[in-house]
Amino acid sequence: MLQQAQALLTQTYGYDEFRPGQQDIIKTALEGDDVLVLMPTGGGKSLCYQIPALIRPGIGLVISPLIALMQDQVSSLNQLGINAAFLNSTLDQQQKRELVASMERRELQLLYIAPERLMQPQTLQWLQSFEISLIAIDEAHCVSQWGHDFRKDYLLLHQLREVFPTVPRMALTATATPRSQLDIVQNLQLQQPKTFVNSFDRPNIRYSVALKNDARKQLIRFIAQHKEECGVVYCLSRKKVESTAAWLVTRGLTALPYHAGLPVEQRAENLERFLREDGIIMVATVAFGMGIDKPDVRFVAHLDLPKSMEAYYQETGRAGRDGEPADAWMIYGLNDVVQLSQMVDRSPASEDHKRNERQKLDALLGWCEVTQCRRQPLLAYFGEPAPEPCGNCDTCLTPPKTWDATEAARKLLSCVYRTGQRFGAGQVIDVLRGKETDKVIGHQHHQLSCFGVGQDLSPERCSSIVRQLLVRGFLVADAERYGALTLTDSARPLLRGEVSLFLREDSRESLLKHKKIRKHTHVSDEDASLWDQLRACRKTLADENGIPPYQVFHDATLMEMMEMHPSSDSELLQISGVGEKKLEKFGDAFLEVINQHLLSQA
Repeated sequence: MLQQAQALLTQTYGYDEFRPGQQDIIKTALEGDDVLVLMPTGGGKSLCYQIPALIRPGIGLVISPLIALMQDQVSSLNQLGINAAFLNSTLDQQQKRELVASMERRELQLLYIAPERLMQPQTLQWLQSFEISLIAIDEAHCVSQWGHDFRKDYLLLHQLREVFPTVPRMALTATATPRSQLDIVQNLQLQQPKTFVNSFDRPNIRYSVALKNDARKQLIRFIAQHKEECGVVYCLSRKKVESTAAWLVTRGLTALPYHAGLPVEQRAENLERFLREDGIIMVATVAFGMGIDKPDVRFVAHLDLPKSMEAYYQETGRAGRDGEPADAWMIYGLNDVVQLSQMVDRSPASEDHKRNERQKLDALLGWCEVTQCRRQPLLAYFGEPAPEPCGNCDTCLTPPKTWDATEAARKLLSCVYRTGQRFGAGQVIDVLRGKETDKVIGHQHHQLSCFGVGQDLSPERCSSIVRQLLVRGFLVADAERYGALTLTDSARPLLRGEVSLFLREDSRESLLKHKKIRKHTHVSDEDASLWDQLRACRKTLADENGIPPYQVFHDATLMEMMEMHPSSDSELLQISGVGEKKLEKFGDAFLEVINQHLLSQA
């Protein structure tokens, strides 16, 4: 059966070799065992369940949480000549009848379905009349209450063991800590699963975090380094998504909003443009992008903090799925820390859940403030041994300075204590710096012994100290009292002068500085004309077939065509990403472009 797998890989998918881990995962599924797969976004998870589902007798079931994810996957499979379909709320009655007929004729090879639809008794009863080859549970972290995207519907999936007792199940995710991995196995009742954990490292992604100062100016300077490239900008609120997208348009960029509050038609249209056009910037809430297999997203920018390391890793993983250089850039400030802390505290969830969410937020905040290589603690969070410093993150490329903040921090903590631990950062900083505002005088804080002890500190430095004291656990922001700063037990040794404290230096230069990243395409002036012609050909074919350009061929495939100049079908088949079905559909057009280019150069 492994020979069949290799033949499918080459002839249908157009690749010569499996990526690390794929062949062992496929072999295990073909043998009928349950499998847990942890593989980073863009690492090739879909092949791990598609190939064994195509080889084993019957129909492969793929459980997927989002409609957009299903549609994108099914469209890509259809372009490869694989008979795949999805069953969800977007189908009308005629389409459902056609799907049922295709199932009954045993023509369908893969069926994508949401957990809510699958676990309906009538759906399960219907599917029991067919031979099922494999059940793939994608985005399996959704089953874990300790994960970042828990969904109750996933908790019912353990019933699949009883309904389809002889069918192997494969749970796949890109983001799961060791605790979440255990949760996935237990909640899905996987039977002695073999676990495959590929490296979480995405070495092509450059991670950068900067202090938020002038968010829009910082964003536009960052985007300027990605001229005419696709990217995603994440914001926490729907209002901010729309205002940011509108502002980017006024700066001559093609930016579109995406959030759950937009009309369904507008969301669909914006997503379609993002998938099919070049140079689109999607400004979105975190609901956007899960499972979207767009390979040429060159950057992901966060204007607001996500809620956890898992969420951050998944969102940044939407960049550079083609393996080419990409950028993950984020800015954050004191308000982000306070706002997210308050959101956790005000949540109606149980105290255990809140405690878990606080720990996740603390881990993310601590990561933002690191002064060593960012990739090491990011990988360590997911249980992967830290490598040597990566050389491809902001702290490796421009190591941050630190300063002895012991005395300044003690003064600020003293102001928090002497003002009664009842006020937010603004009031505390005014007292520290000796500002006689109406609020300071009204509370008689100008008479305190700590008033003005920090006159030598700038407002920016004071905010930096508060932010880092919050991140390091010396202070907490009380959500019940509008962000009032409160001392923790950790503050006592510092106040007593028993420990020293060195904090990250937030210079203005570090707020705006960002080294220019490597371009993802290495096109010489000599090759630029052919490169543009190949991309134009791809766009024309994509429009004619009603599909995104990357479903014709990825950039990496066009790059190889540009370099190798194939002149026949057999030579074109040697190009990575060109399978027999795509050769049949698109090969002549690209060979014609290459041939005409070479003639013009003769």
